[in-house]
This record gives sequence, structure tokens and C-alpha cells, in this order.
Amino acid sequence: MLNLDPLQLSLLVTLLYILVFGGLGYLRREGLSVQFALESIAVAAVLIGGSWLLGLRLSPFVLLITLYVVTMRSRLIVDLANILAQRGRFQPAFRLYALGLAWWPDRASRLIVLANRGAAELYSGQVDTAIQTLEGLVKTEQGVRLGPKYEAACHYNLGYAYEKKGEDAKAVAQYNATIDLLPGSLYAKAAQSALNRRKQKGSES
Repeated sequence: MLNLDPLQLSLLVTLLYILVFGGLGYLRREGLSVQFALESIAVAAVLIGGSWLLGLRLSPFVLLITLYVVTMRSRLIVDLANILAQRGRFQPAFRLYALGLAWWPDRASRLIVLANRGAAELYSGQVDTAIQTLEGLVKTEQGVRLGPKYEAACHYNLGYAYEKKGEDAKAVAQYNATIDLLPGSLYAKAAQSALNRRKQKGSES
């Protein structure tokens, strides 16, 4: 069993946090975030230095929770904004999306905020605004990209937005992109249902 002093334990917790959450982001195809690593190191330095100056023992749980809240701040705000949007409270939800973008998120977190804001724009009736937001997200980016789940959601929502605008060819292309990207997912099934619905309407006309 490891016998670590408080400083060594705090450094180990910080290192493991960076490796685990940074690795998860890499596996989700979001790329490696230098900002995330630097923020984690800065937060750990402040907490470790402050506890040393005050002569207090820094709990590894306090360190871990603080690291998570600070580095995942924009994603936590998005979760709250989504709850409000699902309840039809779009105005406070949009204020929270704006806050998530204003809090200097890393590139991957910024894309996640925009993906969720684009969906909220669509379902609040701001179809043109949603198209503008989502079109920017479905384009392939170098380095940092949305994870497959978010990218599939963007393709599906963009297809639905095009359908509401009567741009049928673009809608079909986005629905097909959803199915190709994440077959078997809820978004792919919804996209296939939309395509089947369009075929049925075409055969009836």
C-alpha cells in the first residue's frame, strides 16, 4: 500500500484527474486540451499552496471536487440550461448558454455549449438561428471535434431544421449523415423515421 504524504497525495490526485478526464476527451474524439491540463494544474497549485500557508490538511476529495467544478464549469452550466430548455424556459436557458461561453471554456466545451444551444434555438422556434449555429458545428474541424453523440445530434437537428424550412434535399443529406455517423443510436433511429415519413408522403402524393 502506498504511504504518501499530503503533498504527494494531492499531486497524484491532480495527475490522475488530468489523465483520466483528458483521456476520456481524447477517446470521445474531442482532442487533447492543453487549457484543461493547465487549469487543473493552476487549481491544484492554488489549493495546495493555500493549505500549506494556512497549515491545513488538504482533503483529496475537496481537491477532486474543486478540479471538476472549475474545469467542467461550462458543461455543468449546459446541463442546467438543458433542464430549463426541456421545461420550455428558453430565456433563462439562453442566458446560461451565454454564461457557459463567457466563462472561457476550452475548445471542446465550447463546441458542446454551441451544440446544445443550437438544439434549444431550433425547438424554441428560432429555426434560422439554429441553422446558422448547427451548420458551423457539422463542418469537420482540425484537432478538436464534437464527440460522435453530439455530432450525430447536430446532424439530426440540422436536418430537422432544414425540413421545417422546406429544404428537402439538405434535410435528407443530414438525416443520412446522422445514420452513417452513429448507426443504431436514438438520433439515427429518429433520422430513419424522418426519412420513412418523407417516403410515405411522397408515395401518397
